[in-house]
Amino acid sequence: MIEIGLCGWGDHSELYRGAGAAKNKLPAYAKWFRVVEVDSSYYAIASPQTMAKWANDTPDDFRFVIKAYQGMTGHSRGKGAHPYENEDAMFQAFLDAITPIREAGKLMAVLFQYPPWFNCTRANVDVLRAAKARMGDVPCALEFRHQSWYTPEMQEKTIAFTQREGWFHTVCDEPQAGDGSIPIVEAATSEELTLVRLHGRNTSGWVSAGQPNWRDVRYLYRYNDVELNDWAERLHRLAGQSRTVCVLFNNNSGGDAADNALQLMAMLHQLPPRGSFELPPPGDADAEQLELF
Repeated sequence: MIEIGLCGWGDHSELYRGAGAAKNKLPAYAKWFRVVEVDSSYYAIASPQTMAKWANDTPDDFRFVIKAYQGMTGHSRGKGAHPYENEDAMFQAFLDAITPIREAGKLMAVLFQYPPWFNCTRANVDVLRAAKARMGDVPCALEFRHQSWYTPEMQEKTIAFTQREGWFHTVCDEPQAGDGSIPIVEAATSEELTLVRLHGRNTSGWVSAGQPNWRDVRYLYRYNDVELNDWAERLHRLAGQSRTVCVLFNNNSGGDAADNALQLMAMLHQLPPRGSFELPPPGDADAEQLELF
């Protein structure tokens, strides 16, 4: 099974044209896709009450991939980098927060995306083991952003480690822009799930961190039909190795993620949950409104 969704549900205005949709974005999003990545959890750990509302606002077959808080992956460093007394408290706060999603049976995985400076060292392997131990039986996916994990000498070892330690592998499509990016590594480490994240291929924007507008340009990219067809073929191969392949489009900067995701769904002969690719006219107040309440 190949499930397609987007990273975040707030930035895709074209999905919220129906009456009431702009004020009820998550329920409206769930008419188009059955999975979403929660990226706000990277910046701050939401309350269990918020997570419970998300669970209640979505259908029974909807699933969440929840991004690990930045303090859990070493993005925030140094004294005062996070508001928790220690790492145990930080991880416990995150586990408490996601409990309503887990209890609703809607957690696909927690995504641990490590920073570009997190390279392949013995010390960092220990960091990964400690994080996985703290998460207990929570399903977790692993994404690297330093090329050293996937050099010709290390790629097979990295995949073997990921599988042995019980992580889901995250296959990435991103610009090839030096050590702070990884190649496409078409491999599964679990029969249950493989995650695929499509970040776009904007090489110049990828290395713009630190510039005032870097968030606006980093993921500015629109996949063309040839590139999406290539991915459709990869996804079929991955689906032969994992029961579920979850594809998340992260090329949000120019509003391309939703269009690309729907294009890929059409290529794979899938329909959105709403049963149609046709957008409602702006302000349409008929069935869309009725279905929300």
